[in-house]
Amino acid sequence: MLRQLNRTWFSNPRSDILSGITVALALIPEAIAFSIIAGVDPMVGLYASFTMAFVISFFGGRPGMISAATGAMALVMAPLVKQYGLEYLFAATVLTGILQYILGLLKLGKLVRFVPQPVMTGFVNALAILIFMAQLTHFVGQGWVMYALVGVTLAIIYILPRFTKAMPSALAAIILVSIVTISFGIGVNTVGDMGRITSSLPLFHVPQVLFTWDTLKIIFPYSLSLAFVGILESLLTATILDEMTDTPSDKNREVRGQGAANIVTGFFGGMAGCAMIGQSVINIKSGGRTRLSTLVAGLFLLFLILVLGPVVEKIPMAALVGVMIMVSIGTFDWKSIPRLTKIPLSDAFVMIVTVAIVVATHDLSKGVFAGVLISAVVFAWKMAKIRATAKVSPDGTKTYTVTGQMFFGTMTHFVEQFDYLNDPERITIDFSHSHIWDHSAVTAISKVMLKYDLLHKKVSITGLNEESRRLVERVGLAGSGGHG
Repeated sequence: MLRQLNRTWFSNPRSDILSGITVALALIPEAIAFSIIAGVDPMVGLYASFTMAFVISFFGGRPGMISAATGAMALVMAPLVKQYGLEYLFAATVLTGILQYILGLLKLGKLVRFVPQPVMTGFVNALAILIFMAQLTHFVGQGWVMYALVGVTLAIIYILPRFTKAMPSALAAIILVSIVTISFGIGVNTVGDMGRITSSLPLFHVPQVLFTWDTLKIIFPYSLSLAFVGILESLLTATILDEMTDTPSDKNREVRGQGAANIVTGFFGGMAGCAMIGQSVINIKSGGRTRLSTLVAGLFLLFLILVLGPVVEKIPMAALVGVMIMVSIGTFDWKSIPRLTKIPLSDAFVMIVTVAIVVATHDLSKGVFAGVLISAVVFAWKMAKIRATAKVSPDGTKTYTVTGQMFFGTMTHFVEQFDYLNDPERITIDFSHSHIWDHSAVTAISKVMLKYDLLHKKVSITGLNEESRRLVERVGLAGSGGHG
């Protein structure tokens, strides 16, 4: 027990604390921006980022992953806030958490296994592009000083690690650029220009809505969408961090953890959130590995809100924009571009479509769902190839050896493989090189047997593997003959 506690919490304390501090600083402008997207006060996003990070550090399934208010969730909840108000948002957030926890108990986390690699790569690249595009708005109306400070931030981030790794380079860049701009009074946009930070604790608050069926009908569609968007983004982010750190994560625990975090968030005046790939990448690249880094990110964010609010408001956006540009560069899978000419055309198409839809709609779920759907159709098309080679034995029996998968997609083509009129009196269909997957496949075999039966010809079925045989016996075959 103590060994497990040490491994997941205290095996990397110094790096985890510094990386958590870095993440907390990067969370502030994002939380404020997403609050604006959702149409709520900036403190709603900040409170959500604190409670999500705090709760998920204990209950999440991926150590080192950062959860907070996110743009994907903000886009879903914006119409709800506009039409019904803030209290309905809090209620929807609680319901989102309840739905996610239930889905976690149902082990929905396993579904991430069905996301193909081209979709995963498209998701990562699209997110990197969206992170970069989100920074461009901060350059509007700014002069050359903004560009210079962003350049200095990026230079510190990339050059400092060559000399020392005592402090995360992103944190050093934020501190140094902030000192320069504040000391010399350089006029650039700051965190305070995005929204005011109120020095107050999040308080327990029961959503002020009527607990009626009508209220449930209003919030349930939003909560269901939020639940699935949050789960999808969290699981994909966890998978990416698994690869980055070469360590496993508990996907079902992560789904339950997201649920618990959103329930708490809804009762403490926050908006629904999920895992953030940008801040998670900052954490990992800054050396964060355990749950302590996530906890520190949440606690230091609260410390910044309560104690250092006036100081945080003076942090230049140039420093934080530079950090997020670093994240977008580091997140993008640059090797995927030359790979496009080497991988199958269908995989390249799936990846490009995923990126295009996500970038066009700013909705990660739509892009991923489209990519998975196209991949499934392509897979079914490739699998829908079946053939039957015929051979006549000395005793006059004609044997058809079936090669390929038997399922609904091959049903029609399978029935067309046989020469019913010209075949001899005895026919054997050998399935030793095939597998029968569904009711449609059994129906197709029945059709073939009925056609031969009408011609008074005897059909035998051989070579069924155990699973196929059980399915055939359960469904039953029409016509004469037998199977073995």
